Amino acid sequence: MCGIFGRYSFDDRPVDQGILAAMSNSIRHRGPDADGYDQTGAMVVGNRRLSILDLTHASDQPLYSQDRKIVVVQNGEIYNYIELRDELKALGHIFHSLGDTEVLLRAYEEWGPKFVSRLNGMFAIAIADHRSKKLHLYRDRLGVKPFFLAGSRESGALWFGSEIKSILANGLHYPPNLQALAQFFALNYIPQPHTAFQGITHLPPAHIVTVSKEGIEMEPYWALSDTKQDTAMTVEDAKTELFSLLDDATRLRMRSDAAYGAFLSGGLDSSSVVGLMTRHTDKPIKTFSIGFSDPRFDETYYAELASNRFATEHISKCVEQDVTKNWPRVVWYSDQPHGDVSFMPTDLVAQLAVRDVKMVLTGDGGDELFAGYEKYLDFFPNGQTDHLATGWENDFCRQTGLLLGDEASQLLRGDLAQAFCDIDPYKELSQSIQKADHQDPINRVLIAETEVLLPGNNLVKSDRMSMANSLEVRSPFLDYRMAEFSMRVPGWMKLEGNQTKAIYKHAVHDLLGTELTYRKKRMFTVPIGEWFRETLQSYCNDVLLDGRLEARGLFNMDFVRKMLDSHVRNEHNYTRQIRSLIAIELWYRIFVDREIHDFSPS
Repeated sequence: MCGIFGRYSFDDRPVDQGILAAMSNSIRHRGPDADGYDQTGAMVVGNRRLSILDLTHASDQPLYSQDRKIVVVQNGEIYNYIELRDELKALGHIFHSLGDTEVLLRAYEEWGPKFVSRLNGMFAIAIADHRSKKLHLYRDRLGVKPFFLAGSRESGALWFGSEIKSILANGLHYPPNLQALAQFFALNYIPQPHTAFQGITHLPPAHIVTVSKEGIEMEPYWALSDTKQDTAMTVEDAKTELFSLLDDATRLRMRSDAAYGAFLSGGLDSSSVVGLMTRHTDKPIKTFSIGFSDPRFDETYYAELASNRFATEHISKCVEQDVTKNWPRVVWYSDQPHGDVSFMPTDLVAQLAVRDVKMVLTGDGGDELFAGYEKYLDFFPNGQTDHLATGWENDFCRQTGLLLGDEASQLLRGDLAQAFCDIDPYKELSQSIQKADHQDPINRVLIAETEVLLPGNNLVKSDRMSMANSLEVRSPFLDYRMAEFSMRVPGWMKLEGNQTKAIYKHAVHDLLGTELTYRKKRMFTVPIGEWFRETLQSYCNDVLLDGRLEARGLFNMDFVRKMLDSHVRNEHNYTRQIRSLIAIELWYRIFVDREIHDFSPS
């Protein structure tokens, strides 16, 4: 797990050493153990290393071919690196380290630029090939690892980095992207390839970028939407294969030379992962969770239940209402506004875990692959789809989005309102639903949310909040084999009996027991809506009503005041709208106004 950065110069201009140092230092949290870069000819590739595999300096990056004509850096982990190394050794390759990055180097030498299709992992990879004078950039299939790009042949250079702040360190100006912010108010996150900054894009998952003097080419190497449903699959078949795949994906993700553990909320996904981990080690697993003093939102009981069942060494911490002190920190490390306040408890549990381990396994991705949210049942009751009318894809996006009904026309003003009207801010999600038309409607939605929601929001949370604390996270659900299998399972199996994740619950029932398997789902978040009505009223007023939000000319402040008043009086629940306004105002203060400078944890 690391961070990468670099540049391709179309006019062979070298990068100032001070700029490279600033790019590296901006993502030091991603890799405090070692750093390095190579600047040769038109290409710069750099790395910040967090040592998880092969803790020696032999795996410090960049890594070079014997003639130093090929230079490799990566952010991530290649889980099948042992099998690939054995295969490459049999083909005559000699290795000088025990890590996974050298496997990438040898794989590129043996199989060429399309070697990426052989990888099972989470990664952002940059390979400078001075023989062909090309730069090759790769992002993993599901977008677990981030990869940002800026520039063009016309501008003279292409910049890249694991975080936007690394690109911002080049000293160029990237103003707010109002079209992307309009998408934020439609979806509650900014979908890829867009970002909140004009001129900076997010490389889509499962894509390769090739840069040469001729220009920039991008192509996909995999698509979840290509998966075809297995209509002959039985419930028993699905249960057996699901459990087997999840078990193997967990086994692979336990490969580590550093101390590791797991996040354990007591929810279905994290409990399953911890249970499967115990099948592959004789040592007790270290597990970590946080709880809340408000019993309506506290999951401590279930975390302890799972810990006791699997005999883990469990550490937990109670979170109080001052968690919002960390909100600016969360926005800073995220680079973009996100309306999901579960970023804050994720940051806190990462702070807790990193005291004892450098890597944790999580349950991220299970809800999107196997229909774990209530919104799916609301739209597909009992797994039925025969009630859907023409245009239902757009209805799903608007009914599950952030601003509902006529709220956009009431809230947004000026250039932001115009941007919302000029584009279809839901199109990234709706088009993704529409393109998988060979699938049933349930799987079409799940494919779209895996392709758009996951890398746009949920995986941002796990990556940025763990990396803010120099902690690596791995999720067995994000094994591409799990993703492909989940979309071979007919959609109705996932919502059968009017319950979420029906087939998944059947598969893990014996592992978890009835109470953990069929407990009522709670979202991993803070009870921010309740706090807005109680101790955080003044916080809302300080952030939203001190004049700075109004001066931006993007919002109808009368409607903002109406929402706050109605929410406090408990007449209407505007939690999602209020927290998104706070997130975007904090983003403006940090990245546009540059007013907030302390991002240490409180």
